[in-house]
Amino acid sequence: MRSVPLWALVSSGCAPVFLSMGWLVAASLQGSPYDPAAQTISVLAAPGNSGSWVMTAAFIALGLCHLLTAWGLRPAATAGRMALAAGGVAALTVAMVPAPSSGGSPSHGSVTTVGFAVLTAWPVLAARAGTAAPWALRPLPSLGATSVMAVGAAWFLIELHLHGAAGVAERAVTTLQSVWPFVVVLSCLGGSLRDGCPN
Repeated sequence: MRSVPLWALVSSGCAPVFLSMGWLVAASLQGSPYDPAAQTISVLAAPGNSGSWVMTAAFIALGLCHLLTAWGLRPAATAGRMALAAGGVAALTVAMVPAPSSGGSPSHGSVTTVGFAVLTAWPVLAARAGTAAPWALRPLPSLGATSVMAVGAAWFLIELHLHGAAGVAERAVTTLQSVWPFVVVLSCLGGSLRDGCPN
């Protein structure tokens, strides 16, 4: 089983930090008109909003982190690495195709849908069979991660349709999607250390 470079720990660990700090700082700059429970994080990046530059930068940083992690996550199956990289590209595209300050945007909606789909699918696509695989890349944990993310994405779509707590649901699922690569990298590095393999 190929080892993971230590810099992948940094790229995967920074992803959830950049994302959460982005929406927290952007929301504080936006102020009271923004409702984090009901409104999506994409609204924070809408042109003309006070914190748009912060949220846009967070999306770019998130995308770059996913791309770097996908590159370094050599023990994962190729399909999973490609899906994680596609999620990174989707995050970069979200930054380039922001949601409008009012109303919907088909192009933005399409990009976010693709992003949600590939980041939900990547754990199960990255899975490796056999006891030599790091635990987070084994079929059962990978399927579990994808299933939880799929349930979270469905919850988000329901809340969005009902005009309910879409912001809460989106933050929950995007947090899971941004943390899982870090979990996988940790499990790979832990396995390498146990086996005495250099990184």
